[in-house]
Amino acid sequence: MIRYVKGVYSMNVNGGIVVEIQSGLGLEIFLPVNSPIYRYGEGETIKVYTSMIVKEDDIRLYGFHNRESLDLFEKLITVSGVGAKGAMSIVGTLDTDQLKRAVAFEDAKEIARANGIGKKTAERIILELKDKIGRIDKDINKPSSDLPENLKVAEDERTEAINALIALGYTKAEAFGAVSSVNDEGLSSQEYIKKALKNLF
Repeated sequence: MIRYVKGVYSMNVNGGIVVEIQSGLGLEIFLPVNSPIYRYGEGETIKVYTSMIVKEDDIRLYGFHNRESLDLFEKLITVSGVGAKGAMSIVGTLDTDQLKRAVAFEDAKEIARANGIGKKTAERIILELKDKIGRIDKDINKPSSDLPENLKVAEDERTEAINALIALGYTKAEAFGAVSSVNDEGLSSQEYIKKALKNLF
């Protein structure tokens, strides 16, 4: 099993890149369409975390810029009906935080944005992976009794803002992500909503 490749970015190929390693071999590695690895230029030294999938008539390396993306890919391919192509489509459409939120909040519509992933497959991903990747920031999910008084108020205001955005038609994942991205503390729910809406446009 090849877990990562370190070498020189040699060239782009359809769906990925070729990395020349020290021995002189050029390894073809398939990448998600949104991979930050594409930002490197030819001739630069790079490190790519890889998953090697061996079939009867084919051996392929799928590459990722960090271990977390690799881990999510390898969890996705364990879901019946997804496969490497589907998993790459998902990882190429949603970043790791978006995917985790979509699974945590059972947002099949968000996952189904990926090309080739239908609603039923998205629902199966949520069902099979919720316990594995659906855990998000533990502090946000703490019971109010475990939080200091000033944080209880802040979390109540954020929760109210999230619920208001959902009522406006946003998905749970969109609402949670927009409110979570507001770094200011001690705001009213209305202020959180205003700032969150700016993040959604």
